[in-house]
Amino acid sequence: MDLKLRPSFFISFLILILLLKNLNYGSAASPKCISTERQALLTFRAALTDLSSRLFSWSGPDCCNWPGVLCDARTSHVVKIDLRNPSQDVRSDEYKRGSLRGKIHPSLTQLKFLSYLDLSSNDFNELEIPEFIGQIVSLRYLNLSSSSFSGEIPTSLGNLSKLESLDLYAESFGDSGTLSLRASNLRWLSSLSSSLKYLNMGYVNLSGAGETWLQDFSRISALKELHLFNSELKNLPPTLSSSADLKLLEVLDLSENSLNSPIPNWLFGLTNLRKLFLRWDFLQGSIPTGFKNLKLLETLDLSNNLALQGEIPSVLGDLPQLKFLDLSANELNGQIHGFLDAFSRNKGNSLVFLDLSSNKLAGTLPESLGSLRNLQTLDLSSNSFTGSVPSSIGNMASLKKLDLSNNAMNGTIAESLGQLAELVDLNLMANTWGGVLQKSHFVNLRSLKSIRLTTEPYRSLVFKLPSTWIPPFRLELIQIENCRIGLFPMWLQVQTKLNFVTLRNTGIEDTIPDSWFSGISSKVTYLILANNRIKGRLPQKLAFPKLNTIDLSSNNFEGTFPLWSTNATELRLYENNFSGSLPQNIDVLMPRMEKIYLFSNSFTGNIPSSLCEVSGLQILSLRKNHFSGSFPKCWHRQFMLWGIDVSENNLSGEIPESLGMLPSLSVLLLNQNSLEGKIPESLRNCSGLTNIDLGGNKLTGKLPSWVGKLSSLFMLRLQSNSFTGQIPDDLCNVPNLRILDLSGNKISGPIPKCISNLTAIARGTNNEVFQNLVFIVTRAREYEAIANSINLSGNNISGEIPREILGLLYLRILNLSRNSMAGSIPEKISELSRLETLDLSKNKFSGAIPQSFAAISSLQRLNLSFNKLEGSIPKLLKFQDPSIYIGNELLCGKPLPKKCPKDIK
Repeated sequence: MDLKLRPSFFISFLILILLLKNLNYGSAASPKCISTERQALLTFRAALTDLSSRLFSWSGPDCCNWPGVLCDARTSHVVKIDLRNPSQDVRSDEYKRGSLRGKIHPSLTQLKFLSYLDLSSNDFNELEIPEFIGQIVSLRYLNLSSSSFSGEIPTSLGNLSKLESLDLYAESFGDSGTLSLRASNLRWLSSLSSSLKYLNMGYVNLSGAGETWLQDFSRISALKELHLFNSELKNLPPTLSSSADLKLLEVLDLSENSLNSPIPNWLFGLTNLRKLFLRWDFLQGSIPTGFKNLKLLETLDLSNNLALQGEIPSVLGDLPQLKFLDLSANELNGQIHGFLDAFSRNKGNSLVFLDLSSNKLAGTLPESLGSLRNLQTLDLSSNSFTGSVPSSIGNMASLKKLDLSNNAMNGTIAESLGQLAELVDLNLMANTWGGVLQKSHFVNLRSLKSIRLTTEPYRSLVFKLPSTWIPPFRLELIQIENCRIGLFPMWLQVQTKLNFVTLRNTGIEDTIPDSWFSGISSKVTYLILANNRIKGRLPQKLAFPKLNTIDLSSNNFEGTFPLWSTNATELRLYENNFSGSLPQNIDVLMPRMEKIYLFSNSFTGNIPSSLCEVSGLQILSLRKNHFSGSFPKCWHRQFMLWGIDVSENNLSGEIPESLGMLPSLSVLLLNQNSLEGKIPESLRNCSGLTNIDLGGNKLTGKLPSWVGKLSSLFMLRLQSNSFTGQIPDDLCNVPNLRILDLSGNKISGPIPKCISNLTAIARGTNNEVFQNLVFIVTRAREYEAIANSINLSGNNISGEIPREILGLLYLRILNLSRNSMAGSIPEKISELSRLETLDLSKNKFSGAIPQSFAAISSLQRLNLSFNKLEGSIPKLLKFQDPSIYIGNELLCGKPLPKKCPKDIK
């Protein structure tokens, strides 16, 4: 270095140091923030309620360093305020705490250079948008969305002539909920014509804007995005005076309005459109071919209009930029060959998402489906497609989700499906598949997480995979029903990441390793292995912290009750070979249990009283076991318990009075036990009782008169006990009674003359609600079809049907047989015009058979045998079986061989 230059160098260096010191000193002495603007911000903050103290640091001298505040680096003026809620989880407590409340102070108008204001996702609790915001004329960005504003949008916003983005989206998630922010005057929008590019008025009530709403928006010539989601628009004008004003529009969202019109042609003049959302608008008619003009269209959503019909136009397949197409939940019909063929001709098609579900589309799936090589989601569910999965499916290398569920697919599943290495979600359920599934169907499905596959029981769809094969996927969800799996193969044994399992009626007749149960125990939420032939014992002690439903019913499991610790709400172990006693601490093991189905096993011992401590219990179904001892007497906490079925056991003792403390009790089935004593008076408190069956016990006493006050009672069966006394007249007051079976008791006296007051039998009303309650408790819904088709008098019943269901086979029943009742059969019994079964046999009834019997046209089963009836059998009666009348020595006429005196010549 030249030494002669060194003095000048040092002088320059000293000057630089002095300048830097001066700059630092000035910075320390004078805050960067402008004092008047700092004071305006403090005044603004003071008017807010800040529960989370996120503005607590608005206290230092330099407001430009305050969170949410940005200043211009050159002028130090505040140019940006961003106070949006920091939490994005609208359901969380953090979101509520982070929501600013209170008032918006007009001190904001002192920020003359403010260009950006975001107060979104707060909770201003019905506050109207302040007029003075229209005075902050420097604003280019204004976001007041989801902040619980209400009232009329001020027209003063039209003064914001520089505004480029305005977001007034009015769906709110604070404590105030979504309120009514409205705009009945939209003319102020024209003042923003040359600047506004983005406008969101979703959830703003525009119903008062009149029929000119579209014209008002069309005057914003610079607009590129318009969002009017759920804005209570009631019409979609068929024409637009000049679409040129919207020629720059790229995004249009008119979803969830009640437009009730065809898709208008003026839309096809908006040739810059990239995204068009018209879902849930109740659009009508067909999809126009004018969509061919929208060459830049990337997203088209016409879903959930419910009434769009006709075929899908092939022009949609010609749109070169189309990536997202949703036409679901409409009335579209016909085949999709032409539509998909257009895509196959469009070699550069970029479609990523296609949803045609919930329409009326039919026909087979064409091979051209495989031309959608970029497709990631394909949903064709809930249509009427038939045939097989085309082999070209293997060409869709990007496919992540395939849903063909709820169709009429009756062919085979192509082996090429196994080539879809990116496939995550496969749903083929609710079809009638056939054929064989081999290793090649699954060999490359390395990304698969979910598989749903069901067919009809009468079809044969067989898994024929090597028993030791280990697949490349680890499933989180599996649902296979009515397919043949056979053994419990290795490809299932290695699936230990499952959170949802349904293997119903798959023919599994193997034992399941304990390691599989323990492997899934920490994650599984649904465990359904019903209707198989699985055998062996369950592992005794496991914890299932996330389990909701356990259904191992209709198998060959044996051993004792599994001591599983779980928060499950439903347990189905019925129709197995379980034995032993139930755990006395079942309330600790399964504290959240709501529905317990253990019927048709071989459980023994007492019913644990700890069940009384399971506070959410709704259904207890223990029918057909070997339980003994008395029924628990501790019922006091089960406010939700409405169904009890402990029939066909060996229970003894009295019916506990504490049952009367169950306010929701509706179905009470205690039949076929050895219960004794009287019906407890406390049951009168259970005013919602619909079905009572106490038959086949050793109960005594008189029939309770308070039964007449059970207005919802549908079925009362007290047969085969030792009740005495007469039938109380109060019983005639039960308006919904359809089944009354008092047979096999010691009841005396006449049939009450008021019997015709049983209006449900007389007039006939809908039985479905009452039937369903019994079906839910007994899990006997499979017998519903039998109930609609079998005639008991023909004795063509096969299989074992619960007694309660047998009762429902004849939905209007009066059975008083095998008692000591006497007197004449009242004429008024014929007023029970919907009666289907009448059994008065084995009593002491006397007098003639009422001629009016012939008027009961619905009567299907009649038994009057072994009484003291006399006279001629009414000729119009359709019952010609002599056994109906035998044992009445003084009866005569057909079908009995004994002729009446008047018929003897």
